Amino acid sequence: MEKEILLNVEHLVKYYGVASKKLGDPKRYVKAVDDVSFKLEKGHTLGVVGESGCGKSTLVNTILCLEKATSGKVEFDGKDLFAVKDKKTLNAIKKDIQIVFQDPFWSLNPRMLVRDIIAEPLLVHTTLREADLDQRVRELMEMVGLESKEIYLYPHEFSGGQRQRIAIARALALQPKMVVLDEPTSSIDILSQEQILKLLDELKDRFNLTFILISHDLSVVYKMSNTIAVMYLGKLVEYGDARRVFQDPQHPYTKALFGAVLRPGITSLDELQILEGNVPSAIAPPSGCRFHTRCPYATAQCAEQEPEMITHKERLIACHLYKAEA
Repeated sequence: MEKEILLNVEHLVKYYGVASKKLGDPKRYVKAVDDVSFKLEKGHTLGVVGESGCGKSTLVNTILCLEKATSGKVEFDGKDLFAVKDKKTLNAIKKDIQIVFQDPFWSLNPRMLVRDIIAEPLLVHTTLREADLDQRVRELMEMVGLESKEIYLYPHEFSGGQRQRIAIARALALQPKMVVLDEPTSSIDILSQEQILKLLDELKDRFNLTFILISHDLSVVYKMSNTIAVMYLGKLVEYGDARRVFQDPQHPYTKALFGAVLRPGITSLDELQILEGNVPSAIAPPSGCRFHTRCPYATAQCAEQEPEMITHKERLIACHLYKAEA
């Protein structure tokens, strides 16, 4: 059976200009996302991981057209997003892509009733009458496990986990095809995290949703993702089946990232594999492989030549330590 690709990203680049220190200096750029390509199947979840500042959020914001790409191509459901010039047409496409932000306390307007918060995208993109609008909001509340009678409360009257459910209800109001989950469990307690993850899994199966999950919590990524993308300093370094990558990471950075996490069998902090050194500047990234300044396996080639993305052990990897497989 042929795979149905919902999202196709090709050679995506996003640079931010930086003010010169003095007149006449060459223009400098923060290379936030630098030549990233991948495909995401319909109904799958892509987990995007990496240290803070690696480009995860910028990657997603550029895909969502919240940031203007420097170059590259993004196709969503067969449509080239960057080629669409008409704002009305682009908005019609973008209603199929929604986002759930990290902290619902800040993403939900505290002065608005929950009814109005959830109804907001419906008012923009549909022509529902007032009574039908109320009914749809009540359905969405019940769909995420909340009481429909609570639509006339304010966000502060709910717990953190309940506010995240409200954010999910708003994201699903327009029946999107893809939802971006930006650290969806980082600001809520452990019990609520489990409940939110279970809810997201149920909604994904029920509506055949496609997720992009950004998270620092590798256990959440492991639990939810079909595919994983590991980023370092604006580059994709490893990409493939989530179970395969978690169980047998290949890129030195992926190994270091996973090795720094508490897991069964660890009895002291000394057993954690702490990655030495700091992430270099994205304004002047290292030559060759960007990870070579912190990599224990780096060779002279790593400092001189940028590795190509190759297929190795049934995943894509950018590392000189490996040879491409047929």
